[in-house]
Amino acid sequence: MSQASTVRRMRKTPAERRDEIAAAAREIALAEGLDAVTLRAVAARVGVAPGLVAHHADGMDALVAEAFGAVVAEELAAVVAAMRVTDAATTRLGILLDTVFGEEPSAVTLVWVQGWALGTRNEELAVRVRAEMDAWQRALAAEIDRGRERGEFGAVDADAIAWHLLAIIDGLGAQGLVRWRADPSRADLTRRALAALLGVTPDALRT
Repeated sequence: MSQASTVRRMRKTPAERRDEIAAAAREIALAEGLDAVTLRAVAARVGVAPGLVAHHADGMDALVAEAFGAVVAEELAAVVAAMRVTDAATTRLGILLDTVFGEEPSAVTLVWVQGWALGTRNEELAVRVRAEMDAWQRALAAEIDRGRERGEFGAVDADAIAWHLLAIIDGLGAQGLVRWRADPSRADLTRRALAALLGVTPDALRT
């Protein structure tokens, strides 16, 4: 078999190459931050020339937006899966808080913070940031609604509380990146605030 035919057989399809580039961008975002997703960095990780990345990607703004979306959507899916180990909405919300507030700020927190910052000059990223924040708020509101239907909460405004909770999580997570005010723990601080909004005791939101 000739060398030329072997090269043709090993050549990746455009779809395969796009998937490879997207995966590389996601890995870089998670390991080094969203601002590290550059044409040269992605090309180096894939092991191809920058021109090939430029050929297959729909522009770097779109690639950064896609990397952001992949990272944060995976985080939401993991949190939702972790909450499903129990039926009690209070316990599930407690699991949510313990999951998003680990002992150290997660790499995803940096991706979120950089997404907000870089989105001010990358509209494709801004659109994706808004969409993923909407997804988080819907997930939180659905859980609060579920607790209300089960009689665990009173007549609360699920959408408003979800928005409030998301703002607390985002703000405290961003502060954690620079290790500001680690005591009391961010999870406990948020637990107390959420308990007041839901009309339950903070202990009800413990796992």
